[in-house]
Amino acid sequence: MGLSPFRGFGDMQSQMNRIFNDMLGNLGQSPARQLEGMTEWAPAVDATTKNGDLVIRAELPGVKPDEVDISLQNNVLTISGERKAEEEEERGGYYIRERRYGSFSRSFSLPAGTDESKVRARYEHGVLEVTVEGAGTVEEPKRIQIEGSGS
Repeated sequence: MGLSPFRGFGDMQSQMNRIFNDMLGNLGQSPARQLEGMTEWAPAVDATTKNGDLVIRAELPGVKPDEVDISLQNNVLTISGERKAEEEEERGGYYIRERRYGSFSRSFSLPAGTDESKVRARYEHGVLEVTVEGAGTVEEPKRIQIEGSGS
């Protein structure tokens, strides 16, 4: 297997695109919108099925359970809340802040007929786990035959 002179070019190009977007992507926005974009974050979420149930796990480090809201309306499950910045006394300043703070919201469409009484949630060690009983059953799609004149 020979080495291509372009090996890694796609990775390098995607990194350059990310850097340019980070630096220049906010030019058309107001300063307030630029700051807002710097503080937005979305928790990492896994949605899996287990024994016919839908299980949604969201990583919410630094978020207290009473700062999280879970709602179900029109078969849409929404997890929302806010991660608040820690108060810190500034002594000498800091140069980089990579941890994100602010409000978040993630929504998931559930199958029609989901029973609201069969939704459970628990929070442990910074991970929220929402289980929707019976929502993980996979139904095969119905194939529709196309009718028409044969050519």
